[in-house]
Amino acid sequence: MGLFGTDGVRGRANAGNMTAETALRLGAAAGRYFRREGSGQAAHRVVIGKDTRQSGYMLENALTAGLTSTGMNVLLLGPVPTPAVGLLARSMRADLGVMISASHNPADDNGIKFFGPDGFKLSDAAESEIERMVAEGVRLAEAPNIGRAKRIDDGRGRYVEYAKTTIPAGMSLEGLKVVIDCANGAAYRAAPDVLAELGATVVPIGVAPNGRNINADCGSTHTDTCAQTVVAHGADVGISLDGDADRVMILDAEGRVADGDQLMALFARRWAEEGQLKGGTLVATVMSNLGLERYLGDMGLALRRTKVGDRYVVEAMRAGGFNLGGEQSGHIVMTDYATTGDGLIAGLQFLAEMVRTGKPAAELMHSFTPVPQRLENVKYAAGAAPLDAPEVLRAIRSAETALDGTGRLLIRASGTEPLIRVMAECEDEALLDRVVEDVAGAVRGAA
Repeated sequence: MGLFGTDGVRGRANAGNMTAETALRLGAAAGRYFRREGSGQAAHRVVIGKDTRQSGYMLENALTAGLTSTGMNVLLLGPVPTPAVGLLARSMRADLGVMISASHNPADDNGIKFFGPDGFKLSDAAESEIERMVAEGVRLAEAPNIGRAKRIDDGRGRYVEYAKTTIPAGMSLEGLKVVIDCANGAAYRAAPDVLAELGATVVPIGVAPNGRNINADCGSTHTDTCAQTVVAHGADVGISLDGDADRVMILDAEGRVADGDQLMALFARRWAEEGQLKGGTLVATVMSNLGLERYLGDMGLALRRTKVGDRYVVEAMRAGGFNLGGEQSGHIVMTDYATTGDGLIAGLQFLAEMVRTGKPAAELMHSFTPVPQRLENVKYAAGAAPLDAPEVLRAIRSAETALDGTGRLLIRASGTEPLIRVMAECEDEALLDRVVEDVAGAVRGAA
């Protein structure tokens, strides 16, 4: 069926894999997969969070029906950040957690992400088994064992209280003016509350969700609004989250943006100096800039690369015993604090560094000079396979030959959108532009 992609199941709401029918079957399969046979009914528990998309109501109800049909008791958290679901699945002793969100995608999309009882996203093997069960059908619970559903009013509050504990005890953010852009998404209440309770002067934007405006000209993929607000209010720093608050971009007082690579560089150096960076290693994806790798190498630290997707970063971190990783796109994973990317907690760590050092954001957010990098996204039609086309393969071979020894080329299909991503890095910007245009042009011709 091809349900699962890079980050759970995702697609256009009320079409394809994102219908109420599919969500019901997916809920039933996940419920049966995680249900612990032989334990009392009260032990069969799942927490469900969501962002602010209008279609979240439909999917929440369908998932609830599927889960309760296999004997799971459903605890509905309402709008909470994705990392809150991982946290609460573990702390509430749930069999699994579910987040309904399409992250940074537009409002017409939605998605379903699963977390195991340990709070971590599922492995490929677990997703494959759930997908098989969706296709084949599952055994439903006997009538007396059908589950119940109820709303949990303090889920967001539990996350807020936990987030505040991730900066040093007794540290205050008093004196800092912070613009927080919540992308009209899942953190629209939690993030401003955390910052205000820690003493910051808060300028909140993207905090008026209406079901249709999530990520619309705001958030971590549209930082211009945050930048303009930072400058207009004379703020010290901007924190720009995405729709489910697992990504972050940091902006200085002039509205300049630091991506995930720069934040990881800052945290890696700081943790290494304090002896807290486990294994002397940062885990990042193939998309992270070559400049980050060189910067770490100069300090005697290692960069371990993975496939794109924060779940692959986390898998590599857990396998190697590492505690810091992330993506250039703004997923920052600190397993000392969270089981997945957490934009708010990463933002808090940055603010704590501002307080600790007394330095402005501009001095902290540019640890290394990036190698020139260009990314071109090429849309392709459903059913097309442009990466198999002979002319595309020839263009890729030619580009790799041209870059040999001077840079790198990465071609991949997006796991969440119908896009081919063409990325290259090279000190020679003219060569960089040429190889990206050649490959992207070939892909367009075959798409």
